[in-house]
Amino acid sequence: MNKGTVKFYNETKGFGFIKDAESSKEYYVHSTGVTDNIGENDEVTFDLEEGKKGLNAVNVKLA
Repeated sequence: MNKGTVKFYNETKGFGFIKDAESSKEYYVHSTGVTDNIGENDEVTFDLEEGKKGLNAVNVKLA
């Protein structure tokens, strides 16, 4: 489980980006990988899964 902060999330379009707390890398997140309602600047936990264009955040939950 990784920890990070929601940098950007567009609920209407169903995607956004999460910044990892340890590595400062940014990961794409799609609404299908979100279990809680999230918004910008929320602290979250997440797993990483290989997607079409690199690693994606999945199982995203509020911390």
